[in-house]
Amino acid sequence: MVSELNAEIELPDGHGAASAARRALRTLLAGWGLTDEDWLYDATLIVSELVTNAVRHGGGCPALRVHAEDGRVRLSVADRSSRVPHRRDIDEHSAGGRGLVFVDAFAHTWGVRREGEGKQVWVRLAPYPAG
Repeated sequence: MVSELNAEIELPDGHGAASAARRALRTLLAGWGLTDEDWLYDATLIVSELVTNAVRHGGGCPALRVHAEDGRVRLSVADRSSRVPHRRDIDEHSAGGRGLVFVDAFAHTWGVRREGEGKQVWVRLAPYPAG
């Protein structure tokens, strides 16, 4: 893998944004030589949750940014809402509200950064497996 790579992917508004993000991310990372299936599964699950939250709660228009450096990958999703997401306690009978629980479980670390009138939710993935 090249030591540092960056990409920004514009996503469609609304329905279809999460699946477009999963496909684009998988293609991009594979092109960068990151092809471990278990690791890619975690990455696409996380990006799906971030994009779904951006569409559902963030005013739409998500853009996905990807930065890779020395086997570490950072994903960020921008939206137009200044409202900061937070992990909620889950009611086991609830149909939703699990997005950040998944992000917490599968990401190395994550956070929020203000960006203009909106925000960027970023995730640092677990290091890519050596080998």
